[in-house]
Amino acid sequence: MTDSWNDTSVMRAAHLDASYDSLLAPLSPQSGSGQGDNARVMRLWSLLPRELADVFRPSVSRVADEVLLEIQISVPEYAGPLEGRFGRTITAGVRQALLAFLDRIGDPTAPQPDRRQMFQRLGQHEAHQGRSLDVLQTAYRVGARVAWRRMSEIGTQAGIRSTTLCLLAEAIFAYIDELSALSIEGYAAAQERAVGTLERRRRKLLDAVLGKQGVGTQPITELTRAAGWEVPERVVTVAVEPWTGQGEPPTPPFGHDVLMDLEGSTPVLVLAEPRDGGRRLAGGLGGRRAAVGPTVPLDEAARSLEWAHRALRLVQAGVLPDVQITWCERHLCTLWLLQDAFLVRELMQRALAPLEQLKAKQYQRLSSTLLAWLETRGNVREVARSLAIHPQTVRARMQELQSLFGDRLDDPEARFEMVLALRARSTLGEVDTDQLA
Repeated sequence: MTDSWNDTSVMRAAHLDASYDSLLAPLSPQSGSGQGDNARVMRLWSLLPRELADVFRPSVSRVADEVLLEIQISVPEYAGPLEGRFGRTITAGVRQALLAFLDRIGDPTAPQPDRRQMFQRLGQHEAHQGRSLDVLQTAYRVGARVAWRRMSEIGTQAGIRSTTLCLLAEAIFAYIDELSALSIEGYAAAQERAVGTLERRRRKLLDAVLGKQGVGTQPITELTRAAGWEVPERVVTVAVEPWTGQGEPPTPPFGHDVLMDLEGSTPVLVLAEPRDGGRRLAGGLGGRRAAVGPTVPLDEAARSLEWAHRALRLVQAGVLPDVQITWCERHLCTLWLLQDAFLVRELMQRALAPLEQLKAKQYQRLSSTLLAWLETRGNVREVARSLAIHPQTVRARMQELQSLFGDRLDDPEARFEMVLALRARSTLGEVDTDQLA
């Protein structure tokens, strides 16, 4: 083999020297970087003598064993016994990589067996182990170094010229770049699947927490464990306005402690009771308004969300103040009082019927006086102070109200209904009660 190889190398020496110089020369500036890299690699393979494959093939098993041993010595994460599926994959991968490399030298144009999946699986394994790709990349570099060292020794013994060995070194490291790119693909695909799986589990958990139909009977404890969610002692729900801006809604900077569905027509969050006054919420909603339901145990999250949705509707209707984040716990009386539009109308009509015959301005004057009088337990001076009018004016208005309501002003139940009705009217203003539904 040595004599035959020397004959071949002598005949091609001058050609290889010139070709190696051209390989190192810059590519045409008109070529794109990706196209240029491709052209350079293709030219590299075309320059390698086909006979090289036969020189190195008998040593594949020995070189593969040395590569594996050196990887285990140099990369702590692979120091243990190469067992199981990963052990089989990396062991087979080293041998297949060497054989595929030699096959390409033997005939760069011949169809090569598809070994993509093997090297993609190595990348997938690293993702499943929760490691970065640095470990696998280090193993590739170690393997390339050992392979080049052994091949250069074998080539020198076979009388291969140094110029050809330089080309071989270039080919080895270009080939390692290809394998590394395949592992990167596998790593990225595994990460994407993992994120998608976790997202589906968290969405299923959210649906279960909110009591949505079609979730199944899997216990919450199992769902929380599968979703990687640590259950808080008490939670709040957040009803969020749908996104109406241009393009896709911004991705909120919430961590894994927040369950969320911000893509549907009724966006919602479930999280532990906020301790920062809602600053994190406000920063993650992209300017959208939201209402935070009462703080409850996890099994009452659906009830909390009902009130959060109701509070958000009251904000949109102009009943509650127009702020970005509305806290239900600060408006419990209003929420309770206005929870049924039909009953609110009935109460207002029944309790305040004597005022319906008045004109608007007179209605306003007497209703505000009546509410202040009821709330101050008939203290004329306090009523005058709160309304900024003279006490005598209060007495005059109360005489009018006495003539309208009669004995009902002395009936505790009637007085209670009037307070509720007047507060509802004061809160609603000109809002149509149909908007409360």
